[in-house]
Amino acid sequence: MFFDELRAFLPGKRAATLTGLTARETEIVERIARGLDNNEIAAQLGLSEKTVRNHITHIFDKLGVQTRAQAIVLARDAGVGPQSRLS
Repeated sequence: MFFDELRAFLPGKRAATLTGLTARETEIVERIARGLDNNEIAAQLGLSEKTVRNHITHIFDKLGVQTRAQAIVLARDAGVGPQSRLS
């Protein structure tokens, strides 16, 4: 299925959970998983867009991902964000 294909492009070091993220980083990952862009996340959290981008860089490093899509797959695997019934 589609989600299996998405999972297949994740790096070898998969993060089973979002442990290791700060509370703020977790808030940002939750919003990324819901499909919000950086401007929307910044507005909701009262941050500048640059601060959100910096957090996302740290989140990607901690999760071992390179793209927003990879981060979304990990977040959804961890139960964050809208869950699909199509797996």
